[in-house]
Amino acid sequence: MSDKPTPSNSIVQELPHLRNLLRRRLRLIADQSLRESDPAAQLDQLRCVSEGITEFHRIHQTQLPAKLNHFLERASFQKALEFLDGLDV
Repeated sequence: MSDKPTPSNSIVQELPHLRNLLRRRLRLIADQSLRESDPAAQLDQLRCVSEGITEFHRIHQTQLPAKLNHFLERASFQKALEFLDGLDV
């Protein structure tokens, strides 16, 4: 038996989308070239991704594992990504 939390089947198919949003956010933050060449574009892209994460959370928060919900409520996005990476989905 695994100690890893298992999300409900109804949310499992949605979690890759959240994982992709969280990874995209990290890539944008790390994109020094974009920051130097077009900081406004970087901020706009970060805003869009952040809005996507917030919207995902709003729609699915009652279905999410408690720990993941906690991380998203507090904008602990790195911890949320680590949590998702540890799931068997």
